[in-house]
Amino acid sequence: MTDKLIIFDTTLRDGEQSPGASMTRDEKLRIARQLERLRVDVIEAGFAASSNGDFDCVKSIASAIKDSTVCSLARANDRDISRAAEALAGAASARIHIFLATSALHMEKKLRMSPDQVFEQAKQSVRFARNLMGDIEFSPEDGYRSDPDFLCRVIEAVIAEGATTINVPDTVGYAIPELYGNFIKNLRERVPNSDKAIWSVHCHNDLGMAVANSLAGVKTGGARQVECTINGLGERAGNCSLEEVVMAVKTRRDYFDLDMGIDTKHILAASRMVSQTTGFVVQPNKAVVGANAFAHASGIHQDGVLKARDTYEIMRAEDVGWTTNKIVLGKLSGRNAFKQRLQDLGVQMESETEINSAFARFKELADRKSDIFDEDILALVSDESVTNEKEQYGFVSLSQHSETGEQPQASIVFTVAGKEVKGESMGNGPVDASLKAIESHVQSGAEMVLYSVNAISGSTESQGEVTVRLQNSGRVVNGVGSDPDIVVASAKAYLSALNKLQSKADRVAAQG
Repeated sequence: MTDKLIIFDTTLRDGEQSPGASMTRDEKLRIARQLERLRVDVIEAGFAASSNGDFDCVKSIASAIKDSTVCSLARANDRDISRAAEALAGAASARIHIFLATSALHMEKKLRMSPDQVFEQAKQSVRFARNLMGDIEFSPEDGYRSDPDFLCRVIEAVIAEGATTINVPDTVGYAIPELYGNFIKNLRERVPNSDKAIWSVHCHNDLGMAVANSLAGVKTGGARQVECTINGLGERAGNCSLEEVVMAVKTRRDYFDLDMGIDTKHILAASRMVSQTTGFVVQPNKAVVGANAFAHASGIHQDGVLKARDTYEIMRAEDVGWTTNKIVLGKLSGRNAFKQRLQDLGVQMESETEINSAFARFKELADRKSDIFDEDILALVSDESVTNEKEQYGFVSLSQHSETGEQPQASIVFTVAGKEVKGESMGNGPVDASLKAIESHVQSGAEMVLYSVNAISGSTESQGEVTVRLQNSGRVVNGVGSDPDIVVASAKAYLSALNKLQSKADRVAAQG
């Protein structure tokens, strides 16, 4: 008999806390559906009490997802917990995730509460939540840096109040695998009622050891839930990477001896969807989902793989979804083939009108490039969702001129609140000129802190995907644009970022 390892995905909550990674409701819903296809056990959909927008996201996901448990984060107070329960009311399976800091540093400097006050609040919050829902998770924030005696006292109390999952976060990524594994083990041995709850790990990647720490918490500590994100997305250096921890447990089943419900063939599609939605590009040498993850350049390696794959490959590329991307659409492809490909990619559109609009954009793109890959379709749908939201700024057309020895110039037509305007400027290059042409009219005053270009697929006729990160008045946002013309993609990305700066949705920073 083997144990099951529960995969708790927090891409839509903790992952979204990366500067500029905030997502719209439709984008979150699309990713949640892909996580459901991946057969993730628990999807943390957001922090319902942080804003009306996050509440709506959690509510929409709770209503749409049937095969995964949907979870909302909540601080240890009645308002947050009630708001989470309200948002989760339509879920087939729901969980409230309560967090409260327990380290001396956090209690003194952030909460300004005594240990006894924290102890009482933890108990009362779980008691209140347990009367609203049967599945309650409790996280002592900064748990790894907390006093073990106090932590045992708190954990024993919240389990007695009905907490069904205990998560011990390494909130600041301070842990070392051997030490963290033993830390979890010692807690479980010291807490008298530890067997009444499932133990979970949530590790950040500040020292590059989030996956290693999580696996140590599982193997040595006896944890049976791992909290992670697609592509390791998250604030600062990110979180434990779902694809890495899943494939480590699957590939080394001889060591971990654990079952999982994950359908790994959908890992790559989830990775690409999250990357293209947030604009956080996956590095080529990223384990499992990077473009070079299964590439062999060395002649010796190539020869070995041709003779026997397991000479240099410990897992099959097709097991994580690499070979599902062979169907290529083109300008002769019909609407049904396009619609079927959307379904295969986990993209669900609300109406036939949206499908028709996306198909029209697909045909337009097919006239410009001969082969349309999955990445192109995901980028196209992402652009479509932005267009449908009728935001403040929209791209119409662009012309630019550049030649050696002459200063480039650009002229761009775009919409402001539905009305077409025109901007013109010169610049150090065609991209610089185009973005300055937008600014000549908008005058946002935003500072560009990142400009990144990525080829969506691997040829010279590939669409370019551009990420622009803007900062203004303390807000940091990402804008993503794609087009076969990299200058046009840059303009789309800049306008997308300006649209996000216009959004006034409030967010409450939280970290478990």
